[in-house]
Amino acid sequence: MAEKVFERVVESPAIALEKGLEVSQKLGSEFGSQRTFKKAKNYWHLLGPGLTTGAADDDPSGIATYSQTGAQFGPQLLWLAGFTFPLMAVVQEMCARIGMVTGRGLAGNIRLHFPKWILYICTLLLFIANTLNIGADLGAMAKAAQLLAPNLNFGLLVAGFTILTLGLQIFTTYEKYAKYLKWLALVLLSYVFSALAVNLNWSDVLRHTVIPSITFSKEQIMLITGILGTTISPYLFFWQTSQEVEEQILEGRTTLKSREETSDLEVKNMRIDVWSGMFLSNLVMFFIIAASAVTLFAHGVTNIGTAADAAEALRPIAGDQAYLLFALGIIGTGLLAVPILAGSASYAISESFGWKSGLNKKLKQASAFYGIIIISTLIGLALNFLGIDAIKALIYSAVANGLVAPVILVLIILLSGNSKIMGQRTNHPITAALGWTITGLMIIAGVATIISFI
Repeated sequence: MAEKVFERVVESPAIALEKGLEVSQKLGSEFGSQRTFKKAKNYWHLLGPGLTTGAADDDPSGIATYSQTGAQFGPQLLWLAGFTFPLMAVVQEMCARIGMVTGRGLAGNIRLHFPKWILYICTLLLFIANTLNIGADLGAMAKAAQLLAPNLNFGLLVAGFTILTLGLQIFTTYEKYAKYLKWLALVLLSYVFSALAVNLNWSDVLRHTVIPSITFSKEQIMLITGILGTTISPYLFFWQTSQEVEEQILEGRTTLKSREETSDLEVKNMRIDVWSGMFLSNLVMFFIIAASAVTLFAHGVTNIGTAADAAEALRPIAGDQAYLLFALGIIGTGLLAVPILAGSASYAISESFGWKSGLNKKLKQASAFYGIIIISTLIGLALNFLGIDAIKALIYSAVANGLVAPVILVLIILLSGNSKIMGQRTNHPITAALGWTITGLMIIAGVATIISFI
């Protein structure tokens, strides 16, 4: 009897210890999950203008360019995704910093510190390029919707998407509108999933990702120019800068003086936002090229006219899953990009002439600002009924971007490097060097685009 009691006494602490360990592991696991969730929530809260700007870069015209790259040259140009990422992020960080420190949009700053004729020419070319891009994107969205429901009328679809995008900009508060854009950016993940749905040859993919390769053919140079033009576009510069100002106003900093007071923490958070957005943009570029390479290129489909063509070509090769994700992605990215294209042109023109501007204002408070958004979008709508080839429209917009981007990049670098304007928030020497590098590349791209038309 005494032996049994002794065994229970000895056994009880062991059982208690074991149960205690189980409980502590469960609590630790729950606590760890809560901490992970909290970190993820805080990270998501930090994301804003940088995320939506990066996502808008992958609009239907960009998707068509990346699809054509993979279809025509396979995985050879995958290295461009990693190459353009830091260059694109550096430029957008400069733009964001200008907006945060000065409390003004990019056009407003150019108007104050440079000859107005430079600004007017850049703004006009931006409006033309953006309007052509809007038309092409609206058409691509309608075509993608027809892939999902062939009986739907093209004209009604284009008009419907136009009304939807205008309504969101004009009749939705900026706070709700910004949240809509932020969540809509996640539609880009559909392209990652569509790529993972096919069998990628990862050794071949990784090899072309880290080892640059170029053939210097006319077709390849044109595509590289197109990629540079669609990833580092002027409309992103104006949108990023103005959205930083909008975010400050949303936080209650309604006066110019209050918006000029920027803390180190705010700059740090902005950089996290910008680099995250540009990473997402280039990640999607990478997976679209990779998916097109292992499906379309591998099966001899080397000519892609539109993003809808790419989705349709994927169906018999990659199956319904990749096809549906690709088609839905076109619609989602179009809904994200069209308002940003129209909005950035309106910010530029309104700030150029000193008109009241901002999505935080109502229609009556900034009628000229919203009027430009409406005009630009309606012209884009009309382009779809004038018999203008969508691809030619995109090429013409690329030419306009190729002409205006280097000029605006020079102005951005000079503004963000001027201590009289930026105070202690001027460019780091490495940032300035990368800025001048991408400016040189954009000049080469612009010249190459023009030469190809001669």
